[in-house]
Amino acid sequence: MSFHKSDSRTPLAPAEYTKIPTVVTVYDSEKKNASRNNASISQPKFIRSDMADVPVQQAAGSTLPLVLTRKKGGDDGEDGTYNPFEHRKVEHPTSDLETFVHLLKGSLGSGILAMPMAFSNAGLWFGLVATLLVGTLCTYCVHILVKCAHILCRRRKIPMMGFADVAEQAFLDGPPGLNRWSRFIRFMVNTFLVIDLLGCCCIYLVFVATNVQQVVNQYTANEISVRLWIVIVSTPLIFMCLVRNLKFLTPFSMIANILMFVGIVITFVYMFSDLPAPAERDGIVSATHWPIFFGTVIFALEGIGVVMSLENDMKNPNHFIGCPSVLNFGMGLVIGLYTLVGFFGYLKYGPETEASITLNLPLEDKLAQSVKLMIAIAIFFTFTLQFYVPVSILWKGIENKISAARQNMCEYGLRVALVLLCCGIAVALPNLGPFISLIGAVCLSTLGMIVPSVIELAVYYEDPGYGRFKWRLWKNSGLIIFGIVGFITGTYVSITEFQAEFKDGHDEM
Repeated sequence: MSFHKSDSRTPLAPAEYTKIPTVVTVYDSEKKNASRNNASISQPKFIRSDMADVPVQQAAGSTLPLVLTRKKGGDDGEDGTYNPFEHRKVEHPTSDLETFVHLLKGSLGSGILAMPMAFSNAGLWFGLVATLLVGTLCTYCVHILVKCAHILCRRRKIPMMGFADVAEQAFLDGPPGLNRWSRFIRFMVNTFLVIDLLGCCCIYLVFVATNVQQVVNQYTANEISVRLWIVIVSTPLIFMCLVRNLKFLTPFSMIANILMFVGIVITFVYMFSDLPAPAERDGIVSATHWPIFFGTVIFALEGIGVVMSLENDMKNPNHFIGCPSVLNFGMGLVIGLYTLVGFFGYLKYGPETEASITLNLPLEDKLAQSVKLMIAIAIFFTFTLQFYVPVSILWKGIENKISAARQNMCEYGLRVALVLLCCGIAVALPNLGPFISLIGAVCLSTLGMIVPSVIELAVYYEDPGYGRFKWRLWKNSGLIIFGIVGFITGTYVSITEFQAEFKDGHDEM
């Protein structure tokens, strides 16, 4: 796979095309009315340079970067017959099988290690049903996003769009009251992507430090606190994150995936040995714990950040959604695997289940210690890849405001500052469980459920409408409410747990 980085300073078109073309309603002298279907739309024959969000899209917990190569758009088609798939100029299009593999890479990551902890906050049987339900909702919201992207591509005669592009264009095509918020929704999507990915980097630091601490403490008399280990781990990452070319990070990605695969396989061996009877575990726990479950599952399962880049690079994009489809097969496998790990992990360790299943492995066992170190090293290397995405988004927003002579220094300064920010947050909040739930509740419930539902309401506002009895309105309203409830409750419970931790730490002092 080759990696491409677009140069945002290279003009792609005349100045008159630098803004999104708006729909201009014209008067039809024969029908005596006006509508969007009769709109005169002046469309550019390229993708705007500011519509290329970032060269890489990556999901929470991913161990490989998924590259979105931005290409110049195709030509306009005839009215009503424009097929965006025919106008895509993809240098190396991916087959259905390749897209399936990339989808698995983007959705399967460190989040799988937290699934047993999620089940401990739901119960064995309730967690089983709820994980399947939440996974199905996440997959359905991905369908909504991609379907709306296809509609907007045809309507606006644009070959391909990213996540933020779809949100912005949907607001421009939606109710008049949303038009003025089009740039804001684009900013919000990118902001939540940055928060999500930087939050994942903070979680990685806590994860690596906690696992290394467990192993090292077995061989030293003086225990080092997890906060100090976070600082120690962050120091080499400052220098590694100065690497700007993604291809130099590819070997670390390969090492990370090999170590992660071997570590998870050995973890499964421990997890499936000497399983107790299901009757020994709670089938359902108190509802006060459910928000932690929701946030953790959303964090682990949500792959909304990778879908548009994958669909844009497909040889047959119409195979991505539908039934059967690449998305259904891929997410079905992911949901099944995550449910399996969560169910049997909680069945094995019960109330003692840790935030990461690796922390439950026996401390005195040499093989278990090697697993902790292997997965810690894999997550350590993954940090640099995960870090690449928010840096790309943030740097793209400020690059043109800085003189060419100062750009290199400023970009390096941004990278160092972000690593130090992640380190500071991780040191302040070294509790892995509520941290994972907080990121899932705040960012991924917004990007994975609320935003796609709002996008569909905007896209279907006038054409083709909300359907019989306005079923699309009621359906999306339900998804939005579900996402908001998960956002609020998950955030509240996570913050409450952090406050309790701070209080306990203060009392001990």
